[in-house]
Amino acid sequence: MSSAPDTIVYDYDRQDASGATCTAHAWAKVPAPLTPDVKAEVKARIKAQLKAQNAVLVAHYYVDGDLQDLAMETGGCVSDSLEMARFGRDHAAQTLIVAGVKFMGESAKILSPEKRVLMPDLDATCSLDLGCPADDFIQFCDAHPDRKVVVYANTSAAVKARADWMVTSSCALSIVKHLKDQGEKILWAPDRHLGRYIQRETGADMLMWNGACIVHDEFKGLELDLLKKEHPKALVLVHPESPESVVAQADVVGSTSQLLKAVVESDAPAFIVATDNGILHRMRQMAPNKVLIEAPTAGNSATCKSCAHCPWMAMNGLQGVLDCLTQGVGEIAVPEDIRIKAHGCIDRMLAFVAQHPAAITKPAQGFVPHIGAA
Repeated sequence: MSSAPDTIVYDYDRQDASGATCTAHAWAKVPAPLTPDVKAEVKARIKAQLKAQNAVLVAHYYVDGDLQDLAMETGGCVSDSLEMARFGRDHAAQTLIVAGVKFMGESAKILSPEKRVLMPDLDATCSLDLGCPADDFIQFCDAHPDRKVVVYANTSAAVKARADWMVTSSCALSIVKHLKDQGEKILWAPDRHLGRYIQRETGADMLMWNGACIVHDEFKGLELDLLKKEHPKALVLVHPESPESVVAQADVVGSTSQLLKAVVESDAPAFIVATDNGILHRMRQMAPNKVLIEAPTAGNSATCKSCAHCPWMAMNGLQGVLDCLTQGVGEIAVPEDIRIKAHGCIDRMLAFVAQHPAAITKPAQGFVPHIGAA
């Protein structure tokens, strides 16, 4: 345990399934590149199978651009995790193919229990999810029964089942402020950077779990300052999972959808982007005349100065989608008792957003269909 003013952090730093912080095992499973002819054949087979099986592909902004394009070409969705789940829930398809990481597939199943939910690789996970094991988290919550439990979307179904509220990065500020105004104290998990940002902005009494996204945690404040001097007219776009020294330099702090919205709507000619570089694919499509610069994750001596890409997101590939459809592999299962409890904390958030529409980003004219607000 470590402490700071008005903050107690539960220090749980196991960030992957083997108990280490290295993600080499994830990188080793990145699908091999397909030749143009094979890629075209696989995409054609996927399109035929989606139609034949009444299935739809939903993809996260951080997965490979081919998957994002295929989702849009076939009437699917490219968005943030919650919008992926909501889109799947409201779509007539009875099979959802979720290209992302495991908690996203679980969220889709929580909202659509009657549908079959498949993922290209069930080992594709998230450091925030892995760094917040349900058993340890439940003990932490039980030790502080006077606090409302608020968890980020990047958590397992079992963790959500113990929570009072689930939030996304675009509505977390509004919901925590709402709870603070009601006199509530907060138990927050798992991302420490997002939690501290919310605490600073709202002044809420927050007890925090010590988790971090392995991608956003690597952005460097000093290097970002130097890069800003090279590009003085560029706006800095930062996801709040980033370190405080990075957030402090941002012109826009927000979810992936909010950052995408800023690129599309702003008159600025250039943007320094501090989030997973998978989003650059959609940004380039939606704002082709804008200059996009990756924020630094390392210094001048590093082999890769900007390496912001989730290794688990990179495990999603076209062949994995085809295998889902032809072999039925990668099915997501959530025990019904867990699903019902987790559904409650998601419903609470959705009801709040419906009652307070200004609390969340809205789609804007000119966006690709189904852009998310989560």
